[in-house]
Amino acid sequence: MKAYKIIKSNIHREGLCAARKIKKGEKIIEYKGKKITQKQADENNKYGYKITYLFELNKKYLLDGDYKFNTARLINHSCNPNCEVLDEYKSVIWITAMRDIKKDEELSYDYGFSFDCDYKDHICKCKSKNCVGFIVREGSRWRLKKIKDKKFI
Repeated sequence: MKAYKIIKSNIHREGLCAARKIKKGEKIIEYKGKKITQKQADENNKYGYKITYLFELNKKYLLDGDYKFNTARLINHSCNPNCEVLDEYKSVIWITAMRDIKKDEELSYDYGFSFDCDYKDHICKCKSKNCVGFIVREGSRWRLKKIKDKKFI
């Protein structure tokens, strides 16, 4: 039995949820796609700023997961994720459980977007208690809290 099923997401459009109980550390689904070069991504309008299906394999290659056969593309971002990305030797990307996941719980991971001048273009809708309002990687969220605190001074 597959560990996941497609659902109407509480976060954004479609998503995946646990079809059964999933144990911490379990590989849930492989993130599949087409291997492209960084140069191809830079030169093709398909890979504009709005696409969120690219995984960096190394400095030269990316994995374009924007294909219907890549069901893992439906997993949404959360500021309080229950999954993480495991890249085995930068060739196979797995979404794995960070903790035990209950049946019917929506699957999510931290997309890991960097904090840059365009962070406001990526609004987070996860509604978790620690949501910072934007899809920014955990290690950079303190910058958003600092900006928020300055606005209230």
